[in-house]
Amino acid sequence: MDSISQILNYMNNSRAYLNSILSKYEPLVLVIAPLASILLARVVQSFIEVVDENGFKATFIGFFMSFIKLIPGVRKYIDAEKQKVVDKMQSSSKSKRNDWLNELPRAGLGVEVLQKMKEEKQKDADWKGKCSGTVYIGGNNEEGHFSLINEACSMFAHTNPLHLDVFSSVVRFEAEVVAMTASLLGSKDKASGGEVCGNMTSGGTESILLAMKSSRDYMKAQKGISKPEMIIAESAHSAYDKAAQYFNIKLRRVPVTKDCRADVNAMRRQINNNTILIVGSSPGYPHGIIDPIEELGELATKYGICFHVDLCLGGFVLPFARKLGYPVPPFDFSVQGVTSISVDVHKYGLAPKGTSVVLYRHHQLRKHQFVAVTEWTGGLYVSPTIAGSRPGGLVAGAWAAMMSLGLEGYLENTRQIMEASKKIQKGIQQIPELNIIGRPDMTIVAFGSDKLDIFEVNDNMTGKGWHLNALQRPNSIHICVTLQHVEVVEDFLKDLTDAVQTVKENPGPVSGGMAPIYGAAGKIPDRVMVKDLLVDFLDSSI
Repeated sequence: MDSISQILNYMNNSRAYLNSILSKYEPLVLVIAPLASILLARVVQSFIEVVDENGFKATFIGFFMSFIKLIPGVRKYIDAEKQKVVDKMQSSSKSKRNDWLNELPRAGLGVEVLQKMKEEKQKDADWKGKCSGTVYIGGNNEEGHFSLINEACSMFAHTNPLHLDVFSSVVRFEAEVVAMTASLLGSKDKASGGEVCGNMTSGGTESILLAMKSSRDYMKAQKGISKPEMIIAESAHSAYDKAAQYFNIKLRRVPVTKDCRADVNAMRRQINNNTILIVGSSPGYPHGIIDPIEELGELATKYGICFHVDLCLGGFVLPFARKLGYPVPPFDFSVQGVTSISVDVHKYGLAPKGTSVVLYRHHQLRKHQFVAVTEWTGGLYVSPTIAGSRPGGLVAGAWAAMMSLGLEGYLENTRQIMEASKKIQKGIQQIPELNIIGRPDMTIVAFGSDKLDIFEVNDNMTGKGWHLNALQRPNSIHICVTLQHVEVVEDFLKDLTDAVQTVKENPGPVSGGMAPIYGAAGKIPDRVMVKDLLVDFLDSSI
């Protein structure tokens, strides 16, 4: 009892002491002070979250630029300068839009529309052998494999896999495309668990989006994660940024190692209780380099998180390259920890554009991809992918491509493109002013320069009819080798050598070229401004 009395006396004395202190302040101050403290704490918390997401440097620049734009006249000046850049980016295409239709013709053209379409098609760039990636089938689009795919698509142009009971043919084609693709990527391996499943999608981006959405919902069901985060390397495809925006997943991007591979240790340091997934690429789009998939698989297994492998480019090359004797590290469901894979059939699978596959290690994960609606007056509804109706002709075209080529066909194609890419790599190494980025594992060769502006080289190559891909961090360009390039390797190397010599002798931007724009974008510290430039350009272009 004495102890209780002492406690009560202490509480009464403390209350009296606090009241004597607080009596010196106005009641209004006592009400406002806690509210102000809460507001300040919230501001500090928001600032810490922004720094955590964007880094201190980017956050500081963002705040500084926001403050600068408040100065009268500054925002107007910046907007005007941005418009100048957008106009310059559009300079080559603006005039082409002048005669575009904006309403239906009064009288239909009938079959004559086909002739008009042929005329429009002739205005397209001459892509035969000149484009990085883009067209993966060899030859021209009116014979050989092109002709076969065109006929297959045409035969099933009016089918829709949404109607399972009506178009059973394309339903079967899709199931077999998925199964055949899965068999290339470890579904037959004992380590896969024997449950690999998936669906066809409209392309690599949709495959990635679905894998991210499924992983998010699966981890919420398994671990109750309501504030999901995913970790990717800087070299990972921009589709992951899109997925982060669409599905409200916080994106943590980590630097790559000196050899341009995902940094496993850096990813490990970013893992926390909200992490749902890590990503590895086989290979990465910028430099054609395979991430350490086995090590990432071990990381995912240890922390009990999902692990997606991006095989959009490599899915129809790496399995065959391994059979041909190339040193290809493990990259598929044979690796413990891999939970999902995206692979494009419309790239090296030589299927029609708009065909990809997303695969999952087991059905429990794939079920989170589906959308089921029970309360719609239109009836019970369930859909496997983002699209409801889907073009059955593309599904049929993918099936036709895989069936017509078979294992031997893909092996021969892989032999040709791997040899061509090695020749190009060797040829670039013999040009003193250029250097290869990293050690390419597949059919992408990226190169830059410490001696001249690589974007000016790219503009010169564009003037010679080539369409290469510009990269940043570091500034470089790459060529994604396809069957289109097998016959033009020497032409490419000769034109590249000439372009380098031209820039070396006459440095400076090419009229109408993109070098100044890429150069300016690389020097603008405010990345929000660069993003605004891209959005403004796209908004006024389509």
